[in-house]
Amino acid sequence: MLGFSALHWSLATEMRTPDDASMGFGTYAYVSGTTFFTLGLGDVTPRGPVARALTVVESGLGFGFLALVIGYFPVLYNAFSRREVAITLLDPRAGSPPSVGELLRRHGRDHFPHVDRFLLEAERWTAELMESHLSYPVLAYFRSQHAHQSWLAALTTILDACALLMAAGPEASAYQARVTFAMARHAVVDLVQVFHLEPRAPEPDRLHPADVARLLELLADAGRAPGDATRAAHRLAELRRTYEPYLNALSERFLMPLPAWIVPPAAR
Repeated sequence: MLGFSALHWSLATEMRTPDDASMGFGTYAYVSGTTFFTLGLGDVTPRGPVARALTVVESGLGFGFLALVIGYFPVLYNAFSRREVAITLLDPRAGSPPSVGELLRRHGRDHFPHVDRFLLEAERWTAELMESHLSYPVLAYFRSQHAHQSWLAALTTILDACALLMAAGPEASAYQARVTFAMARHAVVDLVQVFHLEPRAPEPDRLHPADVARLLELLADAGRAPGDATRAAHRLAELRRTYEPYLNALSERFLMPLPAWIVPPAAR
């Protein structure tokens, strides 16, 4: 509206006013506003081809602007709704806030095959998250509807679970973890680039050495004991360095805390 006001003012376009007063920038801004929102009050009307052409162009842009706004919010809501469904489904699987330790404990040996199915669904969810949040970055600021839940916490838990399975399990049994890890890491790296953030490792470290041993015990209870615990711990540390700095940058930007690897014993 200010742009069209400046065009009218700089070209000194002719306008018909009720009292034939001289045209100033304020009057041009009033004409531009009523034209852009297609009010059509008619108290000030354009005269001459230039003024009429600018009025027609601006009214057309006004229609397009209103149509864009009306169509924009349903797209945002649909993307937000799809994102939140997957986050809510993570609650019974990994707790609230989610954690890898709780994910392993709740599945155990009897239900551990469901973890691969969960990672398969998580692969698609992270792809949809990346597509929607890169197309509409404002979605990253939308909070989840439940306490202790966020899209960043869910994404962190997915990456942690994949990294643990890749570090501890044989190549054949960790295929789904590898492809989901690649998709989820792709998402966090692209989001960091979109928001122009600087990756930085979290301080203090999210995973205490004693918790690594506990995670490996939970894996052994589920029938996925690593062949070499020392090698698994070293491999896990290498994998964490490839994604935790990006998660930490997003956490600081959006004020969303990263979940713990293992829930403290006193936590509810």
